[in-house]
Amino acid sequence: MSKITDKSSQTAETDEFQPFDPSKATEQFRSVAEKGVEQSKEALAKFQIGADETQKVLKSTFETARSVGNEVSLATIAALRANTEADFSHLEALAGANSLSAVIELQTTFLSKRFEMGVEQAKDFRALATKAMTDISKPVKDVFDKTLRDLKAA
Repeated sequence: MSKITDKSSQTAETDEFQPFDPSKATEQFRSVAEKGVEQSKEALAKFQIGADETQKVLKSTFETARSVGNEVSLATIAALRANTEADFSHLEALAGANSLSAVIELQTTFLSKRFEMGVEQAKDFRALATKAMTDISKPVKDVFDKTLRDLKAA
């Protein structure tokens, strides 16, 4: 037991507490604060660059959306015009029908063609809507992803 007691008394005698130096603590605190401010400035600069890029992309995206909106409007007008022309042609054909069987045949043919026409128009609108969503959303998604990556790297 004497060995354990001797070791503990030797350790207590050799370990001295370092005196607290306030000037060193202030210097260390200042160094840490300056480093934090510098990192914050860098992060803010990266965020500002990202915000500027995002603003540019959003501006072009709104132009794209306007353009796509015009395309959709024109496609809608074209579809309505085609449907109206088909309806009037059908009415003219019905007016010239001589018998009930001719009317039924005209009506059956007309409904079949109108169904096919509706399916084709729906496919065209679907393709246009898919293209529009891709054209509008991809640039915005890309710039937001880039900005988030840049902020995480900071």
